[in-house]
Amino acid sequence: MSDSAGGGEGGGAAGAGQDAEADNEPPHQAPPLPGGDSIEVGETSEEGAPPSAKRPRMSEEEDKEEQGLDLAATPVKMHGETTAQDDLLQEDAAPPAQRTGELLQCEKESELEEVPVGGGSEEECHQNGNGGLEAALEEGETKTEQEHTSDRSADSPSEGQHLGLDFTQNPQMLTGSWTEYSSLPENYLKGCKWAPDGSCILTNSADNVLRVYNLPPEIYSYNWDLLPEMSPVLRMAEGDTIYDYCWYPKMTSLDPDTCFLASSSRDNPVHVWDAFYGEVRASFRPYNHLDELTAAHSLCFSPDGTQLYCGFDKTVRVFYTDRPGRDCEEWPTIVKKQGQSGIISCFGFSPCQSVYACGSYSRCAGLYSCQDGTLLALLPTRHHGGLTHLLFSPNGNYLYTGGRKDPEILCWDLREPGKVVFSLKRNVATNQRIYFDLDLSGRYLLSGDTEGVVSVWDTQTAPPDVNEELLQPQLRFQAHWDCTNGISIHPFMPLLATSSGQRQFPWPTDSEGDSASDGEGGEAVMSPQETRQDNTLSLWWAGPLGPAAEGGQEQSAAVAEA
Repeated sequence: MSDSAGGGEGGGAAGAGQDAEADNEPPHQAPPLPGGDSIEVGETSEEGAPPSAKRPRMSEEEDKEEQGLDLAATPVKMHGETTAQDDLLQEDAAPPAQRTGELLQCEKESELEEVPVGGGSEEECHQNGNGGLEAALEEGETKTEQEHTSDRSADSPSEGQHLGLDFTQNPQMLTGSWTEYSSLPENYLKGCKWAPDGSCILTNSADNVLRVYNLPPEIYSYNWDLLPEMSPVLRMAEGDTIYDYCWYPKMTSLDPDTCFLASSSRDNPVHVWDAFYGEVRASFRPYNHLDELTAAHSLCFSPDGTQLYCGFDKTVRVFYTDRPGRDCEEWPTIVKKQGQSGIISCFGFSPCQSVYACGSYSRCAGLYSCQDGTLLALLPTRHHGGLTHLLFSPNGNYLYTGGRKDPEILCWDLREPGKVVFSLKRNVATNQRIYFDLDLSGRYLLSGDTEGVVSVWDTQTAPPDVNEELLQPQLRFQAHWDCTNGISIHPFMPLLATSSGQRQFPWPTDSEGDSASDGEGGEAVMSPQETRQDNTLSLWWAGPLGPAAEGGQEQSAAVAEA
C-alpha cells in the first residue's frame, strides 16, 4: 500500500526535502520552539512589508523600499523586557476587572521559558531573509538594532503587534488547494492539522489519503501576490475509511527521526507514517477479546510522545511508541457498571497536570489519571449529540467540548467539575466531526459550521461570575460555500488553515421534468448541489494589516473570494 500510494510520492518528497534543506527552505528548517518561544516568534515580524492577502502589485521602487526596511524594522524582545505589542494587546483586551489570570500567567511562563536557539539554525534563517524567525533567533545579538527601531515603533501604533492574531476584520485568504480534491466525486476533506513546528499541514479526505503540504516559502517573505495553488508533497493512502490521525507532538523538521504521524482506519492496525518519505514506519495492532484485529476510533500521543492512546468501545488502550506490535495496556472506562460508556471518540491532555480527558459518543466526557487510567471525574451529560472534539485551555483550568448534531460548544471549569462557565453557539446539523481550535494564549476560540461560516470567540469577554452564559462571537466570516469541518491555528504565526466539504445527497428529481429537455432538467436538479459543493484546503492571514494595505483591502477581499 505504501509502495504504490506513498512510495513514489514519498521518494520525490524525500528528495525535495533534502534539496530544501540544502537550499534553506523555511518550511523544512523551522526551528524547534517550546511553548513560550512559539509565542515570541509569532509576535515578531517584518514591519516594512504590509501583510495583505493577494494585494495589488506595487511599483519596483516601493518594493525595494519595503525590502530595505524588513531587517531594519524588526522588533526584538529581550529577556525581561516588554514590547509595544504586549501593551497593545492589553489595551485591546477586556478591562483589568474582567481579565482573568490566564493570559498573565501565560506571559510570565513565556518569559521564563525563553531559550536561545543554536547558531546553525540562526544562520540559516538569516540567509532566508525570514524576518519573523530571524528576530526571535537573534534576540541575544540585536540589542543595537532594537534601539534603532524603538523610535519608529513608537511613531506607528500598528508596528508593535504585527504578528499577533487580529480579528477586528475578516482574515484574508492567501492560497489553498482545490484541484487535488476535484479528480474524484465527493472527495471532501475531513479536517486539517498544523505540524507542531508549523512547517507543514496534514489533511484527511474522503478518498482515504493523508496529504502533507509544505508551508509556501513566500509566506515568510510576504510575497503574497505571487502565491500559487498549494500541492501536496506527500500522499499516504490507507486501506479504508480513516477514523482519526495526529502528529507526533515532538515533531520538528530539523530532526527527521521525529517527523512522523499516526493514523487509524477501519479494519486496519494503527499506522505510524514517516512524514519525510511517506512510508509506514511502525504498526500498533489492537486485538479484541476474540483475538480479532480491531480499529481504534480515536488517537492521541501523550505530551512527551512516549505513549499512544487509542479509543475503543468503553476501553482505552495505551501503546508505547518504542515497542510497536500488539503489546499494550488496557484501561476500561466502565468498572462495575459505573463510569463512561460508549465509544471513546476523542482525547485531550492537560498541559499542567498528569490528567487526560476522553469524550465518547454517549454524550459525556471523563477525566482520567495518566498513571493508571483511573476515573477522576465524570462530567454531566449536557450535549445533545456524541462528543467529537475536546480541548484543554493552556492553563489547564477549562475544558472545551463539542459534539455532532449539537449546536453548542461548552466550556467546563475543571476546578469545579460539572460547572459550565459559558456556551458557544454554532450550527452543526450533521454527524460529521467539526473541529475547533484555541490559540496559544487561550483567548481566541475558532470553529467552523455546517454552513461554511467560521466564528471567532474572545473567551476573555465572559464575565467570571456568571454561569452558563451564551457568549456571542466577536467575528463571523464566510470561509467556504460548503461545510467548514476543519480549522487549525498556526503555532506561532497569525495563519489559519481551514478545510471544507461534506457528503452530498442528490436532490429529488421531478417526474414531470423527464418530459422536458435533458439540459433544463439537469440544471434544475443539480444547480443547488453544485453551488454548495466546495472541497478545499484554504490558508488565511489573521494578522493585522499594515497602513499601505488598508487602502487595497476591499480589492484584496474580492480577489480572495474569486
